[in-house]
Amino acid sequence: MTLRTNYVVFTLLLFLLSALADIANAQTQRTEHTFKLDNADARPPATLDDVSWLVGNWAGEAFGSKFEEGWNPPSAGSMIGFFKLIGDDGVAFYELLLLVEEEGSLSLKVKHFSADFAAWEDKEDYVQFRFIKAEEDAAHFSGISFYRIDENTLHGYIVMRSGEDVREEKLVYRRQ
Repeated sequence: MTLRTNYVVFTLLLFLLSALADIANAQTQRTEHTFKLDNADARPPATLDDVSWLVGNWAGEAFGSKFEEGWNPPSAGSMIGFFKLIGDDGVAFYELLLLVEEEGSLSLKVKHFSADFAAWEDKEDYVQFRFIKAEEDAAHFSGISFYRIDENTLHGYIVMRSGEDVREEKLVYRRQ
């Protein structure tokens, strides 16, 4: 084979490998600002460095109420966080948040609690959001996305379902 033929074959192979990687990590836009993985087992590589800009204490508005959220810096392959929604009558609910490196990618695991700290999920259960992709100022998990507007402002979007109705809820974060 000639050098030109080798180059054409090599270029074609690179194109095919790139196309296969895109298919394996395919995602579908779910709402205006969120995505879902088409194949939950095909997760792109990621580390906590891709989302470390979430670290800090935040407060804002969501669900017609105020909230507080905090994220500790990465250590031992995880980041731990909390969320507290505060309504007119006090705390509406709490969440414990875990961002963890697993299977060469990231997972966001969430456990919900009522105002009296009774767990919503069973003892071993939690809600999991699998990592989809990172952009320079965004991190996308299946059903939730975080957008860094500037160093002190984030916008979050989470998919909410009620029967067949699917919508996104916006969370506006301000660094405290």
